[in-house]
Amino acid sequence: MSDEEHHFESKADAGASKTYPQQAGTIRKNGYIVIKARPCKVVEVSTSKTGKHGHAKCHFVAIDIFNGKKLEDIVPSSHNCDVPHVTRTDYQLIDISEDGFVSLLTENGNTKDDLRLPTDDNLLTQIKDGFGEGKDLVVTVMSSMGEEQICALKDIGPK
Repeated sequence: MSDEEHHFESKADAGASKTYPQQAGTIRKNGYIVIKARPCKVVEVSTSKTGKHGHAKCHFVAIDIFNGKKLEDIVPSSHNCDVPHVTRTDYQLIDISEDGFVSLLTENGNTKDDLRLPTDDNLLTQIKDGFGEGKDLVVTVMSSMGEEQICALKDIGPK
């Protein structure tokens, strides 16, 4: 064997899947579902009973968690749907660059510089105004299926 050590870049998910299967009939309102390869939050579920030998079908109306688009899907209730793993993480805001990227402080003291400012105008002005006033801001980053976006803001007081 060789004496040199091998260094592997560690990714926290250990190759875990971006989604997991769940029976369509068990997905409820405010849950998550993948429609057209996009992670969505379910806003409405209706189940229809069909004829003698048919399947009951679930009609999902959901909103994309990243771009806010409304999507619909109809799935037999006994079939499996993909449900995205959705995680929320809080980071402290350090800086906002001129090109619209934010610099965030992670829990272990590193910086995370690959996130853009949110597209939501209300949240965008809150972040820019609060940062301009020199407040200590904590942003909540929602991540799912390889995408990340700032979804909320907390003010933890002046610096």
